Amino acid sequence: MITDDNKKLAQWAMDFALKNGCQAAKLVLYANSNSSFELRDAKMDRLQQASESGLSISLYVDGRYGSYSTNRLDKKELETFIKNGIESTRYLAPDESRVLADPSRYYKGGKPDLQLFDPKFYDINPDDKVAIARAAAEEAMGKDERIISVETSYSDGEDASYRLISNGFEGESKDSWFSASASVSIKGEGGARPSSGWYENRLFYDKLPKEGIGVKALERTLKKLGQKKIKSGKYTMVVDSMNSGRLLGPVLSALNGSALQQKNSFLVNKLNTKIGSDKMTLTDEPHIIGANGARYFDNEGVATEHRPVVEDGVLKTYFIDTYYAKKMGVEPTISSPSLLILKPGDKDVNGLVADVQNGILITGFNGGNSNSTTGDFSYGIEGFLIENGKLTQPVNEMNITGNLVTLWGALAAIGNDPRPTTSWQIPSLVFEGVDFSGL
Repeated sequence: MITDDNKKLAQWAMDFALKNGCQAAKLVLYANSNSSFELRDAKMDRLQQASESGLSISLYVDGRYGSYSTNRLDKKELETFIKNGIESTRYLAPDESRVLADPSRYYKGGKPDLQLFDPKFYDINPDDKVAIARAAAEEAMGKDERIISVETSYSDGEDASYRLISNGFEGESKDSWFSASASVSIKGEGGARPSSGWYENRLFYDKLPKEGIGVKALERTLKKLGQKKIKSGKYTMVVDSMNSGRLLGPVLSALNGSALQQKNSFLVNKLNTKIGSDKMTLTDEPHIIGANGARYFDNEGVATEHRPVVEDGVLKTYFIDTYYAKKMGVEPTISSPSLLILKPGDKDVNGLVADVQNGILITGFNGGNSNSTTGDFSYGIEGFLIENGKLTQPVNEMNITGNLVTLWGALAAIGNDPRPTTSWQIPSLVFEGVDFSGL
């Protein structure tokens, strides 16, 4: 929690820096806390509680830039800390691209509360938290004689920040989160030890599902019995919504200003060109009330807005902050995405599977990597063979290979089942003609 006294201290620190040789500054005061209760076979295995508060300040001194942080929030100590930071910055090399954002781009306030913080956060009894993890364990324990272990957990946390920028920005944000999870391991054929899990997370405690987590974890684990490789070849690939974001991650990384400026992106010079199929429409929707990832400003204080990222397969946006925009000689956009939504279709993953004659449903990725410069990828996968719209054989120890632009160009269908409490709302996906290597 950040108090009014904390804010006054931050304002004093900003003034002190500007009066002692600093031409401009950015300051963030932060306070975070979290707790977790981990159980093994319904018995407490680990308890963790942590809290952290501190101040970070970016100093712009004589054309040079330095960033420093401390958790000692005392005026006398901050005086020394800031003076030392200013002197240290003078030893750094000049960097003319290090400037503050244009203040006309800052968020000016006046919009409704995004409702990201649960006021009940401080009142929840620890016994109730443990009870959620224990209930998840009891849903699975004893339900199958092959179970080796059941691990469950409950965790929650809050993040608060107060941000000041010397050329006219002041902003505050606060959010909470709550999650519960279960993981089940069982004896399989030979020496196999299949395991899987399930989790739920919400921004508000009362909305967190407190039943069914252990049941789903056990169901997902039992379905893995008899996993094996199948014949290599080209298959229709369906990726469930628990894992679809894995294929979007490298694309977003390639849109980042740092990757573009360093030519470490396979999407350099691809703005307004086709990078995916007509079905690929991705937008950044930062102002949805009560949605994870919603925000009114980024870490530069720049106001967020509805932003098309990809429209009908055509790339519309790079994520470029002030620094990289200056280095590249282009206009800045926003430093990073907030709440990404891939335009959904009208079927859930079961409906998508039912339309596939010969394919593989991916329910997990196991290692692998992608080349950020070329877009080539190779990922280990596990899941199920699809034959005539039915899941027939659990598969594992297989790989998919290809190129991300080619892959997204082969996007054939999108589900209607994104995980609603993630900041990347990516439904289940269907891609045609993907190379799988197995037997």
